[in-house]
Amino acid sequence: MSVSKPSDLQWGHEDLRRAIDAAGVALWSWNVDTDGLAMDPRGYEMWDVSPQMVLTFESLSEKIHPADRDRVRAAFSATRAVVGGYEIDFRTLVGSDVRWISARGQGSDVGIAKRKMTGIFLDISGRKQAEEGHELLAGEMSHRVKNLLAIAAGLTKITSRSSTSIEDMSKQLTQRLTALGRAHDLVRPLPGGQGKAALLGDLLSVLLAPYDADGAFAGRIRVAVPRMGIGEKAATALALVMHELATNSLKYGALSAEGGTLDVSGSQTGENIEIVWTEQGGPEVSAPQSLHGYGSRLIKQTVEVQLAGSISYEWSASGLLVTLQISGVHLSR
Repeated sequence: MSVSKPSDLQWGHEDLRRAIDAAGVALWSWNVDTDGLAMDPRGYEMWDVSPQMVLTFESLSEKIHPADRDRVRAAFSATRAVVGGYEIDFRTLVGSDVRWISARGQGSDVGIAKRKMTGIFLDISGRKQAEEGHELLAGEMSHRVKNLLAIAAGLTKITSRSSTSIEDMSKQLTQRLTALGRAHDLVRPLPGGQGKAALLGDLLSVLLAPYDADGAFAGRIRVAVPRMGIGEKAATALALVMHELATNSLKYGALSAEGGTLDVSGSQTGENIEIVWTEQGGPEVSAPQSLHGYGSRLIKQTVEVQLAGSISYEWSASGLLVTLQISGVHLSR
C-alpha cells in the first residue's frame, strides 16, 4: 500500500529559492568558452557589482584580494580537470572591507550544459574570523606559557643560590611565583582595542595587600599613582620588583615594625614614569655594603632590561627611599 505525499510537502522552485536565501548562498554560472559570468541577485550584492554590467570571470577577479588573486585564477581555471567537488576559499576586497568567500562546485565538467559550469558562492567571513581568533589565542597562550616557564626557571635558579635551606627556598620561590600570579590575573583587555593591560594602581594595590595584612593596623600601605594602563610584560616585571622590595621591607624595613608605613607614589614626566617607594616609621636603616645580592641584582636587571629604566636607593634614619624611573613606552608593553 503506497502512501502519497501531502500536497503541502511537495518541493518546488519557490522552496529552493527560500532555502538558498536562508543559507546565504549566491548562485553563479560560468561560460567556459566566452569567460562570461552570471550570478543571482545575492551574488551581485556579495561582490558589490551591478547586475547591468557585462561580467567575466577575469573582470570579477579584480575584486579578489591581491594576495589571493593569482592563486584563485589558477585554481578556478583548473577546476575543469578536478574530479568530483571542489572548494576554493579566498578574500575579496571592496573598498576597505575584506570578506572571505568560498566558491564551490563540481569539476571535470560534471553537469555542464551549454558550455556553462555552475556553482555557488558562500560568504564565510564569520567562520574565518573565528578561526583567526582561535589561532591568535593559541599563539598567545603558547607565548605566555613559554615566558612564564622561562621566568620560573630563572627564579628557581636565583632563589636556590640565595636560600639557606630547602624550606627557605620553597617559601621564597612560592612567594615570588604568587606575586607573578597576582599580576597575571590583573592583565585584561582594555576597551577600544587598546591591547591587554592592567591599571597601574590596581596592580600595585593587589601586590602589596598581603603585606598590609601583616601589620598591626590597616591602611599602613598607601598607593597613589596616575591612572594609566600597563602592558602584560611590564605588569610581570613590576610584580617582581614590588615583591622584592616588599619582602625586604618586611624583613628589615618599615613593614617589620608595627608603626611602620609605606607610601608608593607616582608621577609622569614626558614619556617616562617615576615611581617612588617611601618607608617610614621602621627601624633605622643603613646602606648595605654591597648591592650585589641576588634580590638586588634581580631588581636591577628587571628594571633596566625589561622596563628600560633605572633604580636608585637612599637610606636615611627615617627609612628607605627607592626611586624607579621607567620608560613609558616599555610600561605599555
